[in-house]
Amino acid sequence: MDTLKLKKLPLDQDIETKKVLKKLVTAHRMLAGLKGIASTIPNENILINTLGIREAKDSSAIENIITTQDDLYKAELNLQGFKSLQAKEVQHYISALKKGFALVRRKGFLTNNDIIAIQAELEKNSAGFRKLPGTVLKNSLTGEIVHAPPQDYDTILDLMDNLVQFINDDSLSDLDPLVKMAVIHYQFESIHPFYDGNGRTGRIINVLYLVMKDLLDLPILYISRYIIAHKPAYYRLLQEVRDEQHWENWVMYMLDAVEHTARETIAQIKKIRTLMDEYKKLLRTRYKFYSHELLANLFKHPYTKIEFIQNDLGVSRITASKYLNQLARDGLLRKEKLGLGYYFVNEKLMEILSSG
Repeated sequence: MDTLKLKKLPLDQDIETKKVLKKLVTAHRMLAGLKGIASTIPNENILINTLGIREAKDSSAIENIITTQDDLYKAELNLQGFKSLQAKEVQHYISALKKGFALVRRKGFLTNNDIIAIQAELEKNSAGFRKLPGTVLKNSLTGEIVHAPPQDYDTILDLMDNLVQFINDDSLSDLDPLVKMAVIHYQFESIHPFYDGNGRTGRIINVLYLVMKDLLDLPILYISRYIIAHKPAYYRLLQEVRDEQHWENWVMYMLDAVEHTARETIAQIKKIRTLMDEYKKLLRTRYKFYSHELLANLFKHPYTKIEFIQNDLGVSRITASKYLNQLARDGLLRKEKLGLGYYFVNEKLMEILSSG
């Protein structure tokens, strides 16, 4: 297969068809609803940690890195006696997402160096953009080459320079931001600038772009679960743009993903908020040691431990242990042993995070 000769952005055609424009209305409505409901959760780390872990799991699963939420939260505890290479690898995704969010929040734009830093955090290497030829994408079932991205470093760098300019400079295109996100995702995945981690890096860029455009305050719209549910269409529609410049179906797919995922996430955040209110009333009524920091800890860390309570509440190890053991005895948490240590599970929160 010949190497794809990618066109630079902006596009030389109008891809905002009537069908796309109609879909944009509902997609933006759902996204605005998500932004609003997220603002009702007092501690932003609650959503970033909980929803971010689910996205890390799903985004990695697209690349056949399979783990469970149980293993991911155990890995976060860093307790002796737990080993899961897959969970550790998925944890790198969470670190990369948080690193990208910190960069975008501080700077308000993305550079090539930022994208390289995100991928380096994800893959734990410093290889940077591809410098050696030979990278191709194959059908996992047939072995057939379906896409040959640009091969030489200078072309990759030139296309990535163009892409980051397109991301940051709105004067280059008057496309709606959600349509522009679909174009950015297509272009990044087609350039395929890294030896590994392109899909996961591209999905991180998606949500960071929505934060840059002020469509979200937090990076919590994660479309990986939608892609898993509609994986054949995802790859087929990407390829139709490469082969025939058929943009409408690809853009509609991405808008569907935004709308569907935002609706699902709104429902999940409402459940989290309701559960937080229930726990707040119980804790305030029953325990003299109630604090906002304690409540936040139990929802920021669905699997928590003594050290987490120590750090968040500024109490001694003995006091933190007393708090957690009392909550476990009263059924608000479940106590488990791992190796020589113990951890405590917010089971009701885990039920919400495992649903959908």
